[in-house]
Amino acid sequence: CDNNACFAEDLDEEMGMDKGEGREQRRLDEEEFDTAGMWEEKFGDHHDSKPFGPMSVGMELTFPSSNHLFGLPEHASSTQLKTTAGNEGHHHYKEPYRLYNLDVFEYELDETMALYGHIPLVISQSMTTGTAGAFWFNPTETFVDIEETPEVGSEDVASKTHFMSESGIVDLFLLPGPDPTALYEQYARLTGRMPLPPMFSLGYHQCRWNYRDEADVYAVHAKFEELDYPYDVLWLDIEHTDGKRYFTWDKKTFPDPIEMQKKLGGDGRRMVTIIDPHIKRDNNYYIHAEATKLGLYIKDRKGEKDYDGWCWPGSSSYLDFTNEKVRGWWAEQFHYNKYQGSTPELFTWNDMNEPSVFNGPEVSMQKDLLNLNKCEHREWHNLYGMLFHRSTGEGLVQRNEGQNVRPFVLSRSFFASSQRYGAIWTGDNEAKWSHLEIAAPMLLGLNVGALSFVGADVGGFFGNTDAELMTRWMQAGAYQPFFRGHAHHDAKRREPWMFGDETMVRLRRAAMARYALLPYWYTVFWHAGVSGMPVMRTMWMQYPKVPELYSVDDQYLIGSDLLVKPVTSAGAITSTVRFPLTDCWYDVDTMQRMQGNKKYAGNTVSMTVDSDIDKIPVYQRGGSVVPRKLRLRRSSHLMMNDPYTLYVALDNDLKADGSLYMDDETTFDHEKRLDFGVASFSSNWRENIAIRNSVHVGSEDAINSKAKSDRIVERIVVMGVPAKPSKISLMSTDSTEATLMEFQYDASTQILIIRKPGVSALEEWTMEL
Repeated sequence: CDNNACFAEDLDEEMGMDKGEGREQRRLDEEEFDTAGMWEEKFGDHHDSKPFGPMSVGMELTFPSSNHLFGLPEHASSTQLKTTAGNEGHHHYKEPYRLYNLDVFEYELDETMALYGHIPLVISQSMTTGTAGAFWFNPTETFVDIEETPEVGSEDVASKTHFMSESGIVDLFLLPGPDPTALYEQYARLTGRMPLPPMFSLGYHQCRWNYRDEADVYAVHAKFEELDYPYDVLWLDIEHTDGKRYFTWDKKTFPDPIEMQKKLGGDGRRMVTIIDPHIKRDNNYYIHAEATKLGLYIKDRKGEKDYDGWCWPGSSSYLDFTNEKVRGWWAEQFHYNKYQGSTPELFTWNDMNEPSVFNGPEVSMQKDLLNLNKCEHREWHNLYGMLFHRSTGEGLVQRNEGQNVRPFVLSRSFFASSQRYGAIWTGDNEAKWSHLEIAAPMLLGLNVGALSFVGADVGGFFGNTDAELMTRWMQAGAYQPFFRGHAHHDAKRREPWMFGDETMVRLRRAAMARYALLPYWYTVFWHAGVSGMPVMRTMWMQYPKVPELYSVDDQYLIGSDLLVKPVTSAGAITSTVRFPLTDCWYDVDTMQRMQGNKKYAGNTVSMTVDSDIDKIPVYQRGGSVVPRKLRLRRSSHLMMNDPYTLYVALDNDLKADGSLYMDDETTFDHEKRLDFGVASFSSNWRENIAIRNSVHVGSEDAINSKAKSDRIVERIVVMGVPAKPSKISLMSTDSTEATLMEFQYDASTQILIIRKPGVSALEEWTMEL
């Protein structure tokens, strides 16, 4: 590359790309360059020596016949990428999308500004050309322009992306699709598949900066117990440590952390503590002393001294997670004999891993710092958080004998392939309606980037929420993959009971809906790991032939079968939901097929639905079977052997199908011993099949495949039944005679219920009409 405007002009010519006549001239001619800052650069009081001089790589890609591009997470903006360049200034944003992992305080909405993590992936969805994607594998600071030419609405529209990276090489992967299912399988093969998380991590997480001491922890836990309010994990922020020295405890406030974890664990709960990558520079602190002795820290620009930055502990050093030796050493620190006070019930939260440096440029490291291989920080900046996340997860696996317990690690920063290492959240949001509104588009953007285990903090991190906002956020959070309530230390306490009894009941009802659906969530996560398809899906992912849904990001699908429309405005009593006409839909509360006033638009219909303070609009797709567990428990652990209820929603042809994935919900035995079972349910009422179960087990000798009595189906609810059948009889593999089933049918609601059928989800059987 011979100058800062090094782009793939030859590729432009070969593909017949528009040369950009009339667009904003960001790509200046060589003679117009301002050469100041090319060889060294100042940013406030910071200095970038640029020892290798000016560098840049770039490429322009055109997606023909498409005006719907998605990807480039993370930005606090719409899921669909908006234009940043165009003819005569006709574009939405003035600046390109920036991909540079940063610790951003109170981020702005509807902006292209950089946030905590990034994935340089763009996906096009078009009726003409289908689904296609491009992955620009470059972890350096990157800008991406989006342009539609010649203009939106013209017949020969095309979308352009212009990638501009500070350094690195041209490393481009094209994903041909041609549909979302094929594309995400291709991307999973390229960057890795999401492992199945432990079941407890799909429950509700209660967090605050900070729970003060053990008495505070016990009080919060006891109140959840008293109120029969389900939760799975209680979190501790940085104040639990000894002077912000990670892997330690404040002995005054947390004198017996092992007993604390055992007490909560005895009630089926886990705990999480925060562990960040900055290490307090204290020679009496064993982590710092050993890391210094072994030479594990990032160096200054000359490669001579350990880098000294400022973060929560004050003067801090930063481990070089680009180095395999350092990652291995870090993983060892989680062993129980090293992390004193930790138990198998304790899991981890990685924050500040962009990396955050309070006295650095843009609250991060100088770009000319060196790793242990003497490679500049600018070359690997966006990888740092992901590699830290990875190393922590490996430590949680290695700490257990046999390395057979699934880890849980939450990270703020990420890059492509972070889906392999744990959960991600959207960072420091605010207790405002606007931040609740942007949560769904942001989370959908992350899922476009194949990060499925994601969530936005319920209630908003900064500021104070009122009862209505907290209710709406809890309702929405119950239908996002990662479900955590969190708050800043300056915010008022906002545990569910802090808003009065009436609101507490509403919040508990939202949490109960989440817990009832845990079998479905777990199955969708399993399917995501197998197929690569996201857990939380944009409408176009499931309906790529319905262009009217391409831009929709205020409603979404969980898997293929539940449509969710969060309520994101104060005082709302109705909502407008857009349904694809290819399927019918049932309200999950009333179990009634959606009817009423409809407004048709192409292949969709819009309906105004009730959504008062007690209602979040959620709908089950006709043609699906959704498993639930309906017995109220206080944690997912206590639900493990509870029976299932199957909700069968018949489609227009009176058919339905669905699956239920089962394993021990905790270990790697589903991989190591093939200890799992998958029940595949199907209905075809026109062929007199009320419901049939076909079972696949990984291994006939596995423990869970034999646990048929622990996988009982206690109820089957069928929606959309047009007439009462004369009888329903059960045929099972262990019996040669049919057994008549007792059932109830309501002609006014067209709901049929089979109670206590006495069948197992791990046995094959058929119920015939």
